[in-house]
Amino acid sequence: MPTPKFLAQLREKVGHELILLPTVVVIARDSAGRLLMVHDKDSGAWTLPGGIMEPDEAPADAAVREVFEETGMQARLTRIVGVIGGRGCETTYANGDRIAWVATVFAAMLGNESPTADGVETVDAKLFMPHELQSLDIRADSLRFLSAEQMHGIAAYFEPPERWG
Repeated sequence: MPTPKFLAQLREKVGHELILLPTVVVIARDSAGRLLMVHDKDSGAWTLPGGIMEPDEAPADAAVREVFEETGMQARLTRIVGVIGGRGCETTYANGDRIAWVATVFAAMLGNESPTADGVETVDAKLFMPHELQSLDIRADSLRFLSAEQMHGIAAYFEPPERWG
């Protein structure tokens, strides 16, 4: 889905100023261990499915919705990988709109259907074996999410506080 209605209404008031948003990201794999990736239309890079939460939407609902909207696939969430925000979690879109985000990152299992890009946000959607990722142009934030998953196993990841020690 393009810009959510609530965000478009907010943009009418604040213009291109930086807005902090809650988001979700899904690290989804099929039974063969292939990872679901989408080719993002705006950035031109591969990324993990995810996006902005809607008002009154639970993070888990947003995660399942985003995977379905971007790929047509049903995701069964299995755990929270972590909560990631701060440095490196900011984007400026082509139109000048700026956002920063805090992402709830979920792990998920996929069914047997094949992914299909939505043609709006994503121009391609595919399942990749882990060794195939090395040849892809993957957005830095997605690499950060995948790294958090790999480094922390089944424990939920969060960055330690820098200021309050």
